[in-house]
Parts: sequence; structure tokens; C-alpha cells
Amino acid sequence: MIKTLKTKALALAAATALSTAFLVGMTPDATAQEKSEFKVCWSIYVGWMPWGYLESSGIMDKWAEKYGIDVEIVQINDYVESINQYTAGEFDGCSMTNMDALSIPAGGGVDTTALIVGDYSNGNDGIVLKDGDSVEALKDQNVNLVELSVSHYLLARALDSVGMSERDLTVVNTSDADMIAAYATDDVTSVVTWNPLLSEIEATPGSTKVFDSANIPGEIIDIMMVNTETLADNPDFGKALTGAWYEVMGLMADGNTEALESMAAASGTDLAGYQAQLDTTKMFYDPAEAVAFTKSAELPGTMKFVAEFLFDKGILGEGAPSPEFVGVSFPDGSVYGDADNVKLRFDTTYMDMAAAGDL
Repeated sequence: MIKTLKTKALALAAATALSTAFLVGMTPDATAQEKSEFKVCWSIYVGWMPWGYLESSGIMDKWAEKYGIDVEIVQINDYVESINQYTAGEFDGCSMTNMDALSIPAGGGVDTTALIVGDYSNGNDGIVLKDGDSVEALKDQNVNLVELSVSHYLLARALDSVGMSERDLTVVNTSDADMIAAYATDDVTSVVTWNPLLSEIEATPGSTKVFDSANIPGEIIDIMMVNTETLADNPDFGKALTGAWYEVMGLMADGNTEALESMAAASGTDLAGYQAQLDTTKMFYDPAEAVAFTKSAELPGTMKFVAEFLFDKGILGEGAPSPEFVGVSFPDGSVYGDADNVKLRFDTTYMDMAAAGDL
């Protein structure tokens, strides 16, 4: 299995927030207009493998042709770099988590829309201890994780669930590429990471997983984000992308072996390995289910948790005075944060079209 299934790290997020300050004037926010050629990017992760299959299978080309446009889907091996390039205007869309979308493009001033809510982590991220069988056992330990990543967020949520905080332990910033080797040393007693690293570490004799993303369902969300003004000026872009995505979701839901084996191979594993990753991922194969999740009463609360975490870590935009610095809008018209600075939008328009068969 590959070691960088999803490099969710936000170690560069603070620097990104600074660098995007002068990029905002060059982003699609300032230049969006009607056009016929589009580019979106993605990185390797169980829930994003369909984007690679869309490109290699020709399904994306078919849907783009239907709407008289061209859509290029580009794989970028460095996850944070993919978001940076989207933020700088190199791409019209990019696969990313809800947390990363808020901290990097939205926090940097790029108005961004959640076009397709694809899945949420439902066990793909977890905390593993060598000695101890509870979150409380983390007290006074060093905890190795990718700092300022969803692993860091997961730890914060786990600690909060038992009345603890980060003051009760020491976080040790560790690259995802080094996590397995670090865990094999005597000095490392606890780690927070994601699959496939999580599965390999958890299988080490004497290891116990004490908390995972299934304990906070729906909080680590994987989404295709697109530039808001580009989407507004080019609705056919949204239609083609959404239509193609849900055609592949249909294949996956039906257990199409060719599609699943292709995704497995592209992610560096076999069909059984990829299926194991899917088992800890809540995929929204049905667009109606994705719509219901995005319209749920729980989502605003989730984004509040995320914003507070990012603000606490100093990565919610340059000079953010509070967790409410960036406005996040929801399908019912409500806004968390500054209604005059909405830069992240959850909009079900195109998923609704898919659910109604109108694409």
C-alpha cells in the first residue's frame, strides 16, 4: 500500500494564508467569466479515486461533450500543493476536506463552493496507543501526528470528549511518510494517522485503537470544491462534473469490478485492500443522500467546531480576530461566521439536479 494515501497535512497552511493575501487579486474571483475549458485537480485518497477513473475511463469526456465544454482532471501527488494551486487560480476545482477548504482558499479570500459532497471519514482516521486502552491514557504522553492536519483535529475532538485538552500531553509533529517507522521505535507510544497507515499501525502487536473518525461521524468531509464565480458564470461546468461523478458512483454502488479494480490499482492496492478502505468511508453513492447530509442540522455545528480549531491554531486566515472571521453559508441560507465575508458555500443545487435526474 502507498504511504501517502491522503496527505491531509496543513503544515503549510499558515504560510499559505500569508501568500494568498497577494494572490487574491489574481484568483478566479477577479477574473471569472464564461469559458469552455476547465481544469480540476485531485490527490490520492480512497474517496477521491473516482476522479482518476473519470479521466481514464472517458466518462468525464462524455459528460463534458454533452455540455459543449472540455474538463481536464489532473492528479497532483502533494495534497496541500493541489489546494495551493487551486487557491492561486491554476485550477477551477480541487478535491479537499471541509477543514482544508476553510483554512486555505476560504481563509485566503478565495470564494469557494462545495459542489459535490462525496463522503466522510467513518473510521479512516484514528488514534492508536501501545500502552493503554482509552483516550484518558494519552495523559502525559507524546503523541505523534501530522501537526495542523485532520489528525490534529481528531485528537482535539477525542480529548474534548473526555474532558481533556492538548495541555495534558505533548504533540510531536511527524510526517505521514515517517509515521510507520516512528511507531516501530520504542520512543513513540501513541500516534494519530489515517489509512492505510492506520490499518498497518493498528495491526502491530500490542496496539490498541482508542478513538477514530467513526466517533465523530460527518466531521471530516471530503468534497470537490470549485471556484464560486467560475461556477456562477459557467453552470454547464457544474452540470458536467456532477453528472460524471454520479455515473461513477452508480458503478461503484453496483460493485462494478472493472471500475473498482482500476481505482484500487491507481491507489496502490488490490481490490480487497481498496474495499477495506471503502468500508471505513461513508460514500454518498446516491446524490439524494449527499443532499440530505449537506442540508442536515448538524453541518453548521461541524463547521463551527472546525473554525474554532483552526482559529485556536492560528490558521484561519491572516489576522483572523475570531473563529467567525470567515463566513460559511448553508443551503437554507443561514451563515456561520461573518455574513459580510462569506467565502465558503455549501450549495446543493447541482446534487439536487443529479437526484432529480435533470443532468
